[in-house]
Amino acid sequence: MTYNTSQIGSTHLIIRLDNLEHNVRFLRSKLNENTLFMAVVKAFSYGNNHCEIASFLQKKNLVDYFAVACVSEGVELREAGIRKPILVLHPQISDFEEIIKYELEPTLYSKRILSHFIEFVENKGKTAYPVHLKCNSGMNRLGFLLDQITDVCQILGRQKTIFVKTAFSHLFASEDKNASEFMEKQISLFIEFQNVIKKHFSHKILFHTCNTSGILNYPHAHFDMVRSGIGMYGFANDSEYQSDFRPITILKSFISQINEIPVGGYVGYNFGFQADKVTRSATIAVGHADGLNRIYGKGIGFVYIKGKKAPILGNVCMDMLMVDVTDIDCQEGEEVTVFDEKYTAEILAENAQTISYELITSLSRRIKRIYVE
Repeated sequence: MTYNTSQIGSTHLIIRLDNLEHNVRFLRSKLNENTLFMAVVKAFSYGNNHCEIASFLQKKNLVDYFAVACVSEGVELREAGIRKPILVLHPQISDFEEIIKYELEPTLYSKRILSHFIEFVENKGKTAYPVHLKCNSGMNRLGFLLDQITDVCQILGRQKTIFVKTAFSHLFASEDKNASEFMEKQISLFIEFQNVIKKHFSHKILFHTCNTSGILNYPHAHFDMVRSGIGMYGFANDSEYQSDFRPITILKSFISQINEIPVGGYVGYNFGFQADKVTRSATIAVGHADGLNRIYGKGIGFVYIKGKKAPILGNVCMDMLMVDVTDIDCQEGEEVTVFDEKYTAEILAENAQTISYELITSLSRRIKRIYVE
């Protein structure tokens, strides 16, 4: 698919919703027909705008649930017209008022949160308010331990104010084939959680632990529902599967100016680059305020101009960066690709020894976003 971007004239993101749909359908093809799909749209939908992404997924009826990290993200989704259930992964006590107001579903991950939420809901006169239990199967970030879960279930069984919809955990190295033995231990421990929880409730509770890599690598752990974030946005975290995914985010910019740097001349802040030969430098209107952080400077990062790689010269500035175009026949106003479906964000991130998640979630909201369906 091609785009007419000549009239945009500024740094912009093209969000390919058709690729988003492809990725979700591919992931769903790995599931049993009764397994539910939770779309993770936290962190501004990994830089793509959670309201736009969730609205598209809801319109196409591609997913069953949404997950956000914090309540403010859930509030924005509700105000954007999202009606499907929204799980809040990391609620705080100060969020309870908005949780109830906007019909969000909190994760209960500690006895402190549990007791405060029960009291809050009771004071609101609510009954059977939907909640989710977080089980700590080894990541040691959030969640109840196995030796706590019986007590938690007994507390929940003595009241009618809240209703447990799901219980879940998180695989912390599901993309790492060398960690499969530990992942199997995590899965087995989560099954132990399930066995305890089932004994205390008469209604059907949904269990889920698989993220994108879990969906691909641990089909026996799909249980009742799976969650996907990075896979929806086009990254498999596994070279074996990457060809099945289509990155949805394309970051473009333009050459603002071309300078000829003499031998011994400098480019950018703090002597970040000194030319040892006559060098053509192109200034691009994207910088660390846009999410292309300083780690990409001094030749570690690069952009593509006319399909040729142009390494970054010196330090990345707040609103600009400079690249070496000595061997590229280009002009001012020429289009620049920072990353796209071929020259992916994952390639750029890996070169800086980071991950695609960090790069795409850092993309500033000031960048113009264009949605292509």
